[in-house]
Parts: sequence; structure tokens; C-alpha cells
Amino acid sequence: TVFPIAQKAAEVYMEQHPNVTISVEGTGSGNGIAALIDGTTDIANSSREMKQEEIDRAKSKGINPYETKIALDALSVIVNPKNPATNLTKQQVIDIFTGKITNWKDLGWKDTPIVVVSRDTSSGTYEAFLELALDKAQITDQAINQASNQAVKNTVSTTEGAIGYIGLGYVDSSVKAVSFDGVMPSKENALNKTYKLSRYLYMYTNGEPQDEVKNFIDFVLSPEGQDIVESVGFIRIK
Repeated sequence: TVFPIAQKAAEVYMEQHPNVTISVEGTGSGNGIAALIDGTTDIANSSREMKQEEIDRAKSKGINPYETKIALDALSVIVNPKNPATNLTKQQVIDIFTGKITNWKDLGWKDTPIVVVSRDTSSGTYEAFLELALDKAQITDQAINQASNQAVKNTVSTTEGAIGYIGLGYVDSSVKAVSFDGVMPSKENALNKTYKLSRYLYMYTNGEPQDEVKNFIDFVLSPEGQDIVESVGFIRIK
């Protein structure tokens, strides 16, 4: 989820600082955090908070995780544009994603099987969706698991009966975001806290950021960096 922010910010930062090289990989929050714990990355981008067991594992290896909030996201439930649904209640979302409701005819559309599209378990978006939308209920084992927001979006855009969830910055006209309990995912609704699937996006470092790592994170939090957050479809926090 954080990949578009980090990639664009890195491009602009490297243009301004030709002596600095920043390599960005979009591998899922869990993998980024694992890389920080293993000492193979300077910054772990994450769309969820680190878990206590990750913090404990990090500290056992001499890594002291330090959290910086860099943006806000409205996690968006999406359907195929042909689907007439405009709103789903929390209970309907739970019933769909846990496999209790399996056909759109039960939700007022035609006789079309529901195709649940989810993220893999190393994804922070997966973890956030389980917690915020499903009250930690398990997603049906019939779900199609994808490794990225982009892959979820592509599957939903090309599969008539599909439903999935992606970060706000990935929503475009190829899919249709629906409201959750009557509230649309949007910048305004995330900021005024009426949209219940909102979450922070993070950058984690080993201890307080130092030197060039600090300079880069300071850039992300600067007015220019926060403009980049908005330009890729997420919500500035400064």
C-alpha cells in the first residue's frame, strides 16, 4: 500500500540529492518488517502497526523499532463496475468475506456467484481489513489471494462477480468503491473519522531515524512530501 508513496518520494528525493540512492520494493508489510528485523533494510513501510511478537523478535536481534506515521488511508471495498451495489453494511461484508453469502442474488442483484478477492497473509492491508471490517473473522478459503493492491484491483475489474479491498490510492474507474455502513471511503471521511476502515500508514526504522534515513523521512513529512502523498491518492497528515 505504501509503495506508491515511497517510490514517488524516493524519485523526487534522489533528483534533489544525486549522491543518494534509494531502492524501493513493494513486498507487503510483513515482509518489510521482517527485512527490518533481519537488518536488510533501512526503512520498513507498513500499512499496519507492528505486532508485539515482531517487536519482541526485533529486540532479541538488537533492533529497536521506531514508528513514524506518514499518511492516512481509507481502506476501500471494491466491486466490478457492472455491479449495482453502492453500499454494504459491516454485517454484509463479514458474511460475504467469510463465505456465508455466496451469491449476489441474496444482495439484490442477479444470480451471480460472489468471487472473494483477498490479500495474502503477509499483507498489512489483509491484517487491517480483518481487524477493521471483519472483527478478526477468518476470510473464506474459497477466496482468490493476491500479492498486491494492483493485482486485487485487476482481478475485480475483470471479474463480474468479484469483490475485494484496496488502499484508497489504488481506486480508479476500473473498479467501483462502495460505501461501508453508508459512508464512502474518502479523504474527508477518513479525516473526520466517520469512515470506519481508515488506518495510518507507517515507516519503521531501527531506533530514531538518523542521517540520510532521517533526511528522507523528514522529506516525506515535509509539505512537498505530503503533496506526494496526496498526488498518489492517499491522505496527508500534515
